[in-house]
Amino acid sequence: MTGDPGLPSYFVRRPPMPEDPHALSDFDDLFKRTRAAGGLIDYRLAAPRWQFLCHLADHCGVVLHGSGNPSIAEFEPRKSDDVNAFGDRKAVYAAGDGLWAIYYAILDRDRFPMSLINSAMRLELADGKRSDPYYFFSISEAARAQRPYRRGTVYVLPRDTFEQQDSVQLGGHRVWVPQWASLEPVRPIARIEVGPEDFPLLAQLRGHDDATVFPRARSNPDGFPWLDGGA
Repeated sequence: MTGDPGLPSYFVRRPPMPEDPHALSDFDDLFKRTRAAGGLIDYRLAAPRWQFLCHLADHCGVVLHGSGNPSIAEFEPRKSDDVNAFGDRKAVYAAGDGLWAIYYAILDRDRFPMSLINSAMRLELADGKRSDPYYFFSISEAARAQRPYRRGTVYVLPRDTFEQQDSVQLGGHRVWVPQWASLEPVRPIARIEVGPEDFPLLAQLRGHDDATVFPRARSNPDGFPWLDGGA
């Protein structure tokens, strides 16, 4: 799960997805039943929940939103605060990636003040296809030391009104960030409960010093992730 040789070492690759056609068929069957019934997904499959959510985002025309609130009936556009222009609008934001959504769902930002520095991306390959996802996850070190985790909810949203962030250049790579935004309200199709045990990169969650990162981000918004020495 280490970074690609062509990427900085702090990027972590997504763990392998199942290749068994029966497991993938189980994902699809559960999603079809869920879409018809709505509500809370009664997840009892053997595969980890993160694999189910990644499959939905990769193949089922939906996006995902992680939250600590288990009873959101409709998402309303809200003004965000982001150094990136795409993420600094009044919109409903969602992830086209299961791990990214779980990350937001399991962090207890109500009880533990923290800032978040994170990214998910796929590299555009020479044949026009896209690589497996790569991630960077970090929270304020003062919060990380307290294990600020909770039970959360990942909402499954229809992708119809969403647009994806444009691709960007990172070094010699063109990369696609699975951040999506809708300028219209969105009602979820379904939701699923998750916890820190459902996040396979918990051990790779980094900590950062806010007093160091914030000035660097303001002076160089394109310098993500603003680490010492680029390590």
